[in-house]
Amino acid sequence: MASPPASVRPAVLGTDRGQPRRSWWLGLLIVGWFNLLSALSGGIGLLFANGLGMPLYLLDDSPFDSFIVPGLILLLIVGGTQALAVLLQHRRHPWFPAAAGVAGFGMIIWIYVEVALLPGYAFLMTLYFSTAVLQLVFLLLCLGILPAGRASDRPK
Repeated sequence: MASPPASVRPAVLGTDRGQPRRSWWLGLLIVGWFNLLSALSGGIGLLFANGLGMPLYLLDDSPFDSFIVPGLILLLIVGGTQALAVLLQHRRHPWFPAAAGVAGFGMIIWIYVEVALLPGYAFLMTLYFSTAVLQLVFLLLCLGILPAGRASDRPK
């Protein structure tokens, strides 16, 4: 059976012919790179720069005695998932959306645990939570799950 012409096929909201709009795809890539570089530099800083100058008493109510394990988690797990997502997206691999979703949710979990374990508030917690949410929003736009067109573009 022949497929209907493109003019008759239903369009997926938020996409052009089933492909993500370039601006959303690029936005996802930029946020992924930002999160990757932030996780790598933060993990390296925790491991090799004396906890980025944070005092050890911040870890008093946590299961950690030093910044080594949190640094490894940030570097290898959070940074690793972001690296995988960015690499797969650059290669336009079909699994890049799954990797980007895991990376975005991984960053949200990291921030949630950080807020739960550490006393006080830091602006960076809000910043990185926001970039993780933004990564997921760009992913949903790329997948066509969130409608992003003008009201006149939407089906009636």
